[in-house]
Amino acid sequence: MNPRAGIPPWLAITIAAACGGLVAVQTRLNGALGLAIGDGFVAAVISFGSGLVILTVCLMFVRSGRTGLVTITAALREGSMPWWTVLGGLSGAFLVLGQGITGAVVGVALFSVALVAGQTVSGLILDRVGFGPNGRVATTWPRLIGAALAMIAVLWSVSGQIGGDVPLWMLGMPLIAGFGTGWQSAVNGRVRARAHSALTATFLNFVVGTSALVAVLLIRSIFVGWPESLPAQPMLYLGGAIGCVFIGVNAFLVAHTGVLLLGLGTVAGQLIGSVVIDALAAGGVGLSVTTVSGAALALVAVGVATFRRPRARG
Repeated sequence: MNPRAGIPPWLAITIAAACGGLVAVQTRLNGALGLAIGDGFVAAVISFGSGLVILTVCLMFVRSGRTGLVTITAALREGSMPWWTVLGGLSGAFLVLGQGITGAVVGVALFSVALVAGQTVSGLILDRVGFGPNGRVATTWPRLIGAALAMIAVLWSVSGQIGGDVPLWMLGMPLIAGFGTGWQSAVNGRVRARAHSALTATFLNFVVGTSALVAVLLIRSIFVGWPESLPAQPMLYLGGAIGCVFIGVNAFLVAHTGVLLLGLGTVAGQLIGSVVIDALAAGGVGLSVTTVSGAALALVAVGVATFRRPRARG
């Protein structure tokens, strides 16, 4: 059965856009958590670790998720599935770490625009080489132009920050995270296809990501210690739950859209949500003209890359 027949493309992209809006919210929450704690590494562990707890509870009640976990374990042992296909959580961990460290400093909108460029270019490349669950996807001129516009958008957006108070590495971190997000969607889609369970793919993603973050945090704590207290606002701890929804839905949708279109649908929601969040946030990072226009250009890139020439009727 063709997986694309299960859900209309327009609905898949709409769902991806809604998840993108959640990522903008997650960036705001994880950034605020990192700022409140004074340590983005601790914030990342809390966000990813809480998601792992939620997924572990879900796995206890969903049999298909446990069956899929047994299937993946057996495939890894016999070598019929490459070991690196279960490492998508490393990219997710880097994204959450970037949110905790830079999200509150550079602003949600600028963070999202940089993330968008990475997602767009990586999606284009991964689709071209056949890295996703659907194999190779043809590279068309609209896709190439859309990817180029996305890169121009991020360069334009950060132009106002160059030479300012924000270090350049903080602007590069979400760009790198965007590249990783495309790869994460591709490998999680492979795991989901083999396990026949998005829950299995999401659970493994969080196991790997949480393990990596905890290992880094333990080493880092030897030199910088631990935070003295944690913030009391419950809302700041919802980033992990949002991450569960985002990873799970992406693992399901990638077989219906391909890596690039999934990323671009997510991008549209991220950009709209991020500009709204930064505009409404009291005392938050102010929106510059370059950031808003860069977000608008990135949305144009999404539209161009998803354009398909109508088929002639017989």
